[in-house]
Amino acid sequence: MLPDPSIFKGFKLAIDCANGATTPVAPGLFKSLGFDTVVIGNEPDGRNINLGCGSTHPEGLAKLVVGSGSQLGVAFDGDGDRAIFVDHLGRIVNGDAVLLMCARFLQREGRLPGNAIVATVMSNIGLEIALRQTNIGMVRTPVGDKYVMEEMLARGIALGGEQSGHVIFSEYLFTGDGLCSALNVLKTVAVSGRTLAELADDLVNYPQVLLNVRVREKVDLNRVPAVAEAIARVEARVAGQGRLLVRYSGTEPLLRVMLEGRDQNDIKMWAQEIIDVVKQELG
Repeated sequence: MLPDPSIFKGFKLAIDCANGATTPVAPGLFKSLGFDTVVIGNEPDGRNINLGCGSTHPEGLAKLVVGSGSQLGVAFDGDGDRAIFVDHLGRIVNGDAVLLMCARFLQREGRLPGNAIVATVMSNIGLEIALRQTNIGMVRTPVGDKYVMEEMLARGIALGGEQSGHVIFSEYLFTGDGLCSALNVLKTVAVSGRTLAELADDLVNYPQVLLNVRVREKVDLNRVPAVAEAIARVEARVAGQGRLLVRYSGTEPLLRVMLEGRDQNDIKMWAQEIIDVVKQELG
């Protein structure tokens, strides 16, 4: 999976083990590969797993990366199936950026079957647009690595994952694994000759607006002409350069409108158009 370990000699890597499953494994693994490591979140006491640390709280790792002069950092979660990264500037690099850089790397190596990846409805439209620039397609699924894995298996796709850091490399495993993600990102950085910051900057995250409106009943929106027309108008405005997701909450009498596009003010106004019509028709 990795190139000659000597390539990492002197490469300073910061690690946050979230006081969890990777604690007895990650520090030794990366040290054996030639990394100069600094580690936090490696003192589990049975109560402090994920407590203010790990992939759900990467702020401490970001400070460590900058303060220690590390080239990058990786934060695992408690059970070790996720990884979130930090570049040398202290910026958080999430699963979308990992999917982009690894998809392009696998494509260059001829290891991206179908020139496509799998992501969920939560991945930013910026990922889809960036992938399109190198003719890589993206299949979306509901949120959950279970759905990502099922779609990868059905289509024979090698890479998939979530913004949250669950990333699946089916060449090795059919589940998210933080160590596998970290090794693949480190290999991508090493072989590309670019920093993690430079690779992550290839992803332009588009502004996002999320609005909720209470409804009296959850009816098929296609059967409410005014609502269907409002949705169609907004979809036409963002076609190819944005994304609209309209769905009911699974637990509350709410309709959720998520809109991504180039301009924050525009998408806020357009999302509100849908909300206003829904209020009038279903509120």
